[in-house]
Amino acid sequence: MATDTLKSSTAGAGGLRRVLLDNGALSALVVLVIAMSLLSGDFLTTQNLLNVGVQAAVTAILAFGVTFVIVSAGIDLSVGSVAALSATVLAWAATSAGVPVWIAVILAVVTGIACGFVNGALVSYGKLPPFIATLAMLSVGRGLSLVISQGSPIPFPQSVSRVGDTLGGWLPVPVIVMVVMGLITALILGRTFIGRSMFAIGGNEEAARLSGLRVKRQKVVIYALSGLFAAVAGIVLASRLTSAQPQAAQGYELDAIAAVVIGGASLSGGVGKASGTFIGALILAVLRNGLNLLSVSAFWQQVVIGVVIALAVLLDTVRRKAGATPAAAGASSGPGGFKGKQAAQYVIAAVVAAAVIGGISLWNNGSSSPTTTKLGLSVSTLNNPFFVQMKAGAQAEAKKEGVRLTVTDAQNDASQQANQLQNFTSEGMSSVIVNPVDSDAVGPAVRGANKADIPVVAADRGVNKARTATLVASDNIAGGRQAAKTLADKLGGSGKIVILQGTAGTSASRERGQGFAEGIKAYPGIKVVAEQPADFDRTKGLDVMTNMLQANAGVDGVFAENDEMALGAIKALGAKAGKSVAVVGFDGTPDGLKAVEAGTLYASVAQQPKELGRIAVQNAVLAAKDKKVAQMVKVPVKVVTSKNVAAFK
Repeated sequence: MATDTLKSSTAGAGGLRRVLLDNGALSALVVLVIAMSLLSGDFLTTQNLLNVGVQAAVTAILAFGVTFVIVSAGIDLSVGSVAALSATVLAWAATSAGVPVWIAVILAVVTGIACGFVNGALVSYGKLPPFIATLAMLSVGRGLSLVISQGSPIPFPQSVSRVGDTLGGWLPVPVIVMVVMGLITALILGRTFIGRSMFAIGGNEEAARLSGLRVKRQKVVIYALSGLFAAVAGIVLASRLTSAQPQAAQGYELDAIAAVVIGGASLSGGVGKASGTFIGALILAVLRNGLNLLSVSAFWQQVVIGVVIALAVLLDTVRRKAGATPAAAGASSGPGGFKGKQAAQYVIAAVVAAAVIGGISLWNNGSSSPTTTKLGLSVSTLNNPFFVQMKAGAQAEAKKEGVRLTVTDAQNDASQQANQLQNFTSEGMSSVIVNPVDSDAVGPAVRGANKADIPVVAADRGVNKARTATLVASDNIAGGRQAAKTLADKLGGSGKIVILQGTAGTSASRERGQGFAEGIKAYPGIKVVAEQPADFDRTKGLDVMTNMLQANAGVDGVFAENDEMALGAIKALGAKAGKSVAVVGFDGTPDGLKAVEAGTLYASVAQQPKELGRIAVQNAVLAAKDKKVAQMVKVPVKVVTSKNVAAFK
């Protein structure tokens, strides 16, 4: 009896080991979970695991749809844009158009299917390469989303927003939707004619055609399915943010493709399964969640994620090669073949673990000295000198106060920022500082922190529909008025000007634009001939300004809602900058001040980003200790010209 029990136990252990060895992605996921659990006590908790599920949901749903395309030897780069477009159509139809919500949902789904249908038609009948056809749809979908929304977020219907909520107060609906869509994917791939067609087309398209399969028609259906899944993902994403963001899901197509490939699918077609795609999406979510919890530097997170993704795929590749020869000889279960697979598996798994642990060694948040006060700071983007300075001021103050500060980079993605705030809440931060990507979209995640009694401090931009302990911000409206007066005085009260707007939906862009509009009314001789968003980005500022100059001759002045866009405008203006065309920026960044000193930038309304970060940390510490803080802290701004730039530098 004991012998039988021992044999059964050994067989069970051997079976588990074989399951892991036969699935490289699953092995990598197990290694990652074990590593994260050992390195962070906050990782393996029920709430955090549910967070991982929620954070994987949108990528997984997109990836399920992309699985169909990749199995059939295609590619779909448009799913992120189609997701944003579908959500925008739903929100616009239910609010601006006054359509009943259930019809708006149908319209959103039909939009996704239509985009996929067009992709399939272009590939099958237009003979375009899938890469080109879907790349074109990526641009068309994003453009239509911006046209419909006019570049601003649209509130999502409350009834549909429940999709982003929980059942029974604990089970996230996005996780349920993800599981349902995964089961549908498995059913389609394994039990339907269209699923068998995908594998046949991906394995050998010509053979599939000669066997009587209507390849062109099947491809249209396959891409339409991908569009359908993208529409569902877009609805789930917008529901989480309670608003349709026209710029949502940027780059998600790459995550979706990565999840499919990590899950064992071949980009050459003919191989893939729903369970593998699901595991691939979980690997990406576990990485991002765990690195947040472990306070890995925001700059190093992308490096670690990229390395581990590559190693996870390499793990599966080595496994396949290690098992190829024995399998071909009919001895895949033989001792030599199994040991070869096992050795390769363990070696690569060890390298994956080493990569994660190596990334952890790159902490830069002073985690070696234990503290009782832990603060989290989610910055909208660290691809902007202003926010880099704000981060530096926050870190300096945290060091002075003797508290631990974890900084994350949302990369101008409202969904990613929501994930980061969820992670901060799970980790039990003493207080959280958020510099919102979008003031409305950040609301649900901040409400989650409110429920956990974690005080939230808003920095530079306000938070809507949620409770914050305080808002630490520059007086953007007053700064906008000052910019208007400065530019109008320089032009002598008359002339033609253009405006470069910031990221739509941010309070900073709204307030600076509002202040400038109010201030310029006092000068009827000034005419605004064009205004376009350039998303607070220097490169976009260059491109948008170049286009504006083509359509508007004789521009006398430019107002850019931040210095980065102003510097891009200066590049577009060339020799005209500072001579025949006056440019006024906002922020007082180091590069902006250099341009003022050089005379190419006439003026910049200088904020104090380091002071913003410092005061935000001060207030976060006070709030964490239940001490009273002001409802709003205004950091003064001042116009910097060549006359006083030396003092600011």
